[in-house]
Amino acid sequence: MRYRLTFIGGLALGYVLGTRAGRERYEKLKKTAREISQNPTVRNTAESAAQQTRTYAGKAFHSVSEKVESRVPDSVADRVRSLRDRGDRTESDDWGTSNT
Repeated sequence: MRYRLTFIGGLALGYVLGTRAGRERYEKLKKTAREISQNPTVRNTAESAAQQTRTYAGKAFHSVSEKVESRVPDSVADRVRSLRDRGDRTESDDWGTSNT
């Protein structure tokens, strides 16, 4: 109950401070966030992290699916195989990143 009251108090405080800051402050924060997200260094770092995550997730997916595949019903194993096959494709989206 204490945590719920703390959360509600935080929401109320955020609402009051947000309404006092006004639309101009919101637009300024939005502009700053957009500038940061469009920075080439930030974008390269984010893409690098995403690529590493995809690589490690793919390795984990394949090793787990191979170990679990023999212990599950055939219908589930077929679904895992189809997901694994689908994950092997490398397509690019509009940003030039992989969709895996």
